[in-house]
Amino acid sequence: MSLLMDMTLREYSDVLASNEPAPGGGSTAALSGVLGAALTMMVVSLSVGKKNYESLDENIKDKFMKEAENVKAIQKELSGLVDEDTKAFNKFMAAMKLPKDSEEQKQLRMEKMQEASLYALEVPLKTAEKCFALLNNQKTIARCGNRNAVSDVGVGALLALSGLEGEILNVNINLPGIADEAIRSEAHDKCMKLSVEGRKLHNEILDLVNLRMG
Repeated sequence: MSLLMDMTLREYSDVLASNEPAPGGGSTAALSGVLGAALTMMVVSLSVGKKNYESLDENIKDKFMKEAENVKAIQKELSGLVDEDTKAFNKFMAAMKLPKDSEEQKQLRMEKMQEASLYALEVPLKTAEKCFALLNNQKTIARCGNRNAVSDVGVGALLALSGLEGEILNVNINLPGIADEAIRSEAHDKCMKLSVEGRKLHNEILDLVNLRMG
């Protein structure tokens, strides 16, 4: 399969709707984050240089640009994670198909499956953290960006939260396959915190957006 990020929208949606098990929710949640970041950067592009933006305090402009740079970097990282999630799934399926005729083969298969399970946990968790970081960098852009495009930051925040919550679902479905209880517990606790704090940020951004739209 070609890189998902190199597909057209139609190609991606067609393979997503097919009986292929991947890409699935994980890659699509990462893509949601990519689109949320891209929308946010659009608002940045429509703001910088405009009269209202240039009249802002220099410290606010510095913060605005710093957050914009962060969003741009997050967009790039999430773009890579769209394909990384599918790679993680394929790695697990390859481990599942290993032979198990002898005790040695069974042991190797079990080790490879555990290795793949940890990878399948690590990728969505990392993606969830990136989506949370995106939300954390959208507030100043929502507050100070071009008012005529502020709804787009709102949509960007919705997409970021969708990506965050989608990846948490993918973490949770992979938890039972992790043998180490400490790793399971740490991942679960981290997801709970990301969800609570992410929803809080999302709500704050949407409040700003709705306020500025009047």
